[in-house]
Amino acid sequence: DKGVRLPASPGMVRSRGLEPPRVAPQRPQRCASTNSAMTALVFIEADGPYKATPALCEALNVAYMPPVMQKFPDTEWAVSDRPVPYEDAVRFMEARARAIREDGAPELVWFLEHPPLYTSGTSAKPDDLRDPARFPVFDAGRGGQYTYHGPGQRVAYVMLDVALRGRDVRAFVQNLETWIIKALAAFNVEAGPRDGRVGGWVDRTKAGGTLREDKIAAIGVRLKKWVSFHGTSLNVEPDLEHFSGITPCGIADPRYGVTSLVDLGIPAAMDDVDLALKDAFETVFESRLVRAPDPIREPA
Repeated sequence: DKGVRLPASPGMVRSRGLEPPRVAPQRPQRCASTNSAMTALVFIEADGPYKATPALCEALNVAYMPPVMQKFPDTEWAVSDRPVPYEDAVRFMEARARAIREDGAPELVWFLEHPPLYTSGTSAKPDDLRDPARFPVFDAGRGGQYTYHGPGQRVAYVMLDVALRGRDVRAFVQNLETWIIKALAAFNVEAGPRDGRVGGWVDRTKAGGTLREDKIAAIGVRLKKWVSFHGTSLNVEPDLEHFSGITPCGIADPRYGVTSLVDLGIPAAMDDVDLALKDAFETVFESRLVRAPDPIREPA
């Protein structure tokens, strides 16, 4: 018994706060401050007249209207069977994002695992790295704060043409969240973002107890000339103690922790998670995933 509280609908792990934001999507602009959680998630290198690296500001207080998504071309889908060194993954993502924008290369969704490591986003605070000598630490250049990657965690890097898909950063991040929510629902886990806490959170509050919510999935992306890279990570069966070397996503409140499918009592295989992610991606992003070779091959 992992202390998972079940809602009225049988077999579902309870969640809260799945409502979409009630503000209108706007073009990214420079701002001094914002209370939007999405500011920490997205690092933008805009093209055209935007020469700086602006933050994503709060939009005007107008009712949010979800964009009507059209059908999009097939997206390549690759899976690496061996742990991929972080620097190799970043080099590949940067090259592929450039090829998508400049050469018309296909979009790519890449599933992989990393060796144990920590990454820092553009909002990371030095004090949140509690044990810097434990694992290698990399400056990711993505939005967000500190996070952990390691075996048993399914990392999904998304190299997508956000300009083709509506040029709407807010809708794009919301689609990433919906993707994870739908994939977890395949395992009867109800998860979602919270006010000020983006990603996949699971309510584990016991009856009559104080609030307890654990994070099962994280999101952090970067846009360069309107092509995304980095992406999401979903905890399947990582060593959760490895998260103790950082303050995950900068959240030190003891009511909020980390969890995984196995920690919730769901012994999911990585192949099953991949299929759930694949099906959910095709539904949310309206692109068929077509299998492509592993981008990181063993030397001949």
